[in-house]
Amino acid sequence: MTLLEIAVQDLAGAVQAARLGADRLELCAALASTGGLTPSIGLLDAVVAALPAHVGVHVLVRPRAGSFVYTADEVDVQVRDVRAAVRAGAAGVVVGALTPVGSVDRSAVLRLVEAADGREVTFHRALDVVPSLEPALEDLVGLGVVRVLTSGGAPRSIDGLDRLAAAVAHAAGRLQVMAGGGVRPADIPALVGTGVDAVHLSASRHVDESGGPGGGASGYTTTDPALVSAAVAALGRG
Repeated sequence: MTLLEIAVQDLAGAVQAARLGADRLELCAALASTGGLTPSIGLLDAVVAALPAHVGVHVLVRPRAGSFVYTADEVDVQVRDVRAAVRAGAAGVVVGALTPVGSVDRSAVLRLVEAADGREVTFHRALDVVPSLEPALEDLVGLGVVRVLTSGGAPRSIDGLDRLAAAVAHAAGRLQVMAGGGVRPADIPALVGTGVDAVHLSASRHVDESGGPGGGASGYTTTDPALVSAAVAALGRG
């Protein structure tokens, strides 16, 4: 069965996604504006307390927007965030770090895997900027990463079907491959056809609500129950 992971940014969205049939959640902050950053421990505490045990909460650990090449201090912050997420009850963490030449930063990822203390580790869409897929997958298998999130190197995963299928074939069950990146419910059957283990989407809507001076004028995004339901139905569970 292909699993459904929903990226959520608030307690209400997490509860709705779980109630409507999400198998796993990626908890993050500032998804629309940055691609996702590390959420607060307070939010993680609240989400873990509110959800049934069978819905795993996987925490995105990313200290800033921009490239995935990190300084030693930035890696240290991520290690601390991973440990804090584990203490707060996260089922897993979502991480990614690259070298300046675009390969997997083995040293940084190893530290993050060790900090996860046996919880599942997902390597995020940093994989989509790696020039050579197969060596990166081999590195991640060797480092103990459980799954990768990838669009197949395309802006939208529906346009990366060939590379998604190649990732599935090369992983050969040693890594789970999860398709994500601009996913719409209508894309899901084609993504499932590549053999991926899971599909990931934000299923979000924009709320146009100004915060006034100092509060931001562009509003915010939150989980759209209709999109979650449509994704569930696209997987044949509706």
